[in-house]
Amino acid sequence: MDTFDKIMENSDDMITLQTDDGETVSFYVLEETKMNGETYLLVSDSKEEDGDCYLLRDKSKPEDPEASYEFVDDDGELDYMSKICVKKLMSDLGVEIEK
Repeated sequence: MDTFDKIMENSDDMITLQTDDGETVSFYVLEETKMNGETYLLVSDSKEEDGDCYLLRDKSKPEDPEASYEFVDDDGELDYMSKICVKKLMSDLGVEIEK
């Protein structure tokens, strides 16, 4: 599982992370949500075009100097949290989802 350390938070809701191999990658933060004491980020590799979206979980402890994220790859957790993030995004846009 890939993990990332946050090295810089950019403007325009962009976050730059460093991989275990020292490579830096940037993502646009689409949504941030907390569930059961954990923080999740829904991120995309593109702001304008159709891009790939990823769900990251903050695995750092409060005393850690930097946040550390990992890809959510458990299918159940990914499905559940994706629904939460999409519902929150739609709500932020003023779109109400009927059940």
